[in-house]
Amino acid sequence: MRSKIRGAGAVASATALVVVVTGSWFGYQRLVGPACSGQVELTVAAAPEVAPAVQAAAAKWMDDGAAVGGACIAVNVSAQEPVDVAAAVAGKHGVTLAGVGQASGTAVTPDVWVPDSSTWLSRLKEGGAAAFDPANGDSIARSPVVVAMPEPVATRLGWPQKKLTWSDLLKQMNTGTNLRTGIVEPTRDAAGLAGLLSLTAAASAAGGDVQQAKTGALRALATGRSALRQDLLARFPRATDPAAVAGGLGAAPLSEEDVVAYNSTKPPVPLAALYLEPAPMPLDYPYAVLPGIEPARASAASVLFEALTTASFRDRLAAQGLRAPDGSAGAAFQAPRGAPDAAGAPAPGDGGTAAGGLDPSAIEAAVSGWSIATQSGRMLCVIDVSGSMKAPVPTADNASREQVTVAAASRGLGLFDDSWAIGLWTFSTQLVGRRDYRELVPIGPLSTQRRQLEAALGTVRPKDNGDTGLYDTVLAAYRTVQDDWEPGRVNSVVLFTDGKNEDDDGISQDALLGELTRIADPERPVQVVIIGIGQDVSRTELEAITKVTGGGVFVTEDPTKIGDIFLKAIALRPNAPR
Repeated sequence: MRSKIRGAGAVASATALVVVVTGSWFGYQRLVGPACSGQVELTVAAAPEVAPAVQAAAAKWMDDGAAVGGACIAVNVSAQEPVDVAAAVAGKHGVTLAGVGQASGTAVTPDVWVPDSSTWLSRLKEGGAAAFDPANGDSIARSPVVVAMPEPVATRLGWPQKKLTWSDLLKQMNTGTNLRTGIVEPTRDAAGLAGLLSLTAAASAAGGDVQQAKTGALRALATGRSALRQDLLARFPRATDPAAVAGGLGAAPLSEEDVVAYNSTKPPVPLAALYLEPAPMPLDYPYAVLPGIEPARASAASVLFEALTTASFRDRLAAQGLRAPDGSAGAAFQAPRGAPDAAGAPAPGDGGTAAGGLDPSAIEAAVSGWSIATQSGRMLCVIDVSGSMKAPVPTADNASREQVTVAAASRGLGLFDDSWAIGLWTFSTQLVGRRDYRELVPIGPLSTQRRQLEAALGTVRPKDNGDTGLYDTVLAAYRTVQDDWEPGRVNSVVLFTDGKNEDDDGISQDALLGELTRIADPERPVQVVIIGIGQDVSRTELEAITKVTGGGVFVTEDPTKIGDIFLKAIALRPNAPR
């Protein structure tokens, strides 16, 4: 959640404008007059901190006679948390975003969406919403992402004279300085995500074991995470005595607007805004016209956008603690101490959006890594060792499919903390007598068997002339996880395969689906995630299984992508059976 909405908005003539306020809704509706041939209604969902500025600009625009093709325009502007709208849009497109969950009952899919960051648009597209292609997407406001610190804490680090970096912050986190760090859940908060990306980049550049450094940074942040922004802000010290300052939250990535809003309440201990280098992705407030709206509404949306690019709108942004898209500030902007004149200005060639210069896969990798590092689960990993897994992978220096798969599983294992319980099987046909699968390590806590799992992964080899006993293995794995099901965790089977079921002596597809349907228990759900490798897998065959069990199917023709897919698959909150 963002900071409380500020500003009273514009005053309009009562004869021209009806203002409706219900909860967080700001409804603006021009009364249809004799000069109007009709009315075009346009719905706009904006992040709460920018909504008052958009609302006031829309009111002024309509008061001046907003019309398209002779029809008057009625604009309804609602203040909506970006994560709620993202969940609604994702649900509409049949996808799930890691950490976002299902849409709330109050979320709507608007004609125009102004989230706080373009990363939301990128995550939806990267998350599988192929038809999600919003028009425009240009920035209407900007707020740099800073590290907020109580001023006494920041002063000890040399603020405001000393220029600090993300590497400096990482050292403070990892060297026993007792700096209490926090973050708003990065899967649900764009400023938190920007801070997470900057910290993990600093960890990667630090040298040594990059994976270990990244995981350490993730877990250090995870200990101080908050689901809601207001909860995190409440953890900053509320008294000036040294004990209160030492015991309160010491640092958290937030937006500049959040610091401005917090300090406007005159707290006993103001926050310093540290503009660390390299500068993280700012919040860029893209104006996204969502696909599928009527042409008249699309035309109205285009004209409204022009009203949000004026000098007067820049001043409205300043009243909300926000900057213009180029990083400059309007009249009366109260910049935090030490802020640069054009903080958060877009880099050349970034297309005017925060995500413009960043690989979307980097965003997904950060989200997936965070989700895995901060959730607890119970998982049985099942790896195909049929003969076809010997096939070389040209894009991996001709390492075999098996080697690439095992390497991905090994890297993933390093992300799971000791609260996880993980087991390992392999499968082909007739691995143990007539049985198609072999247990290498039973499901157990990583706190006691991490080394055993690492050693067992090192022994995985394809079976000469082995076929794919998929159906028998899936059923046995499902039963194993279900038998010792644990509440409060995601209980799952994760299976890697490069082929279709080839076991003529095993259970049929119809029998498998029937048995899974019979034993499925909504009180003890087991998610089945299947990662298909290469061109010989049948997505239809695999999806028939996960439609019964819940979970998901991920298929790649390039085995070198298995690692990223594995993390993405584990990071997703479970999908229910359909």
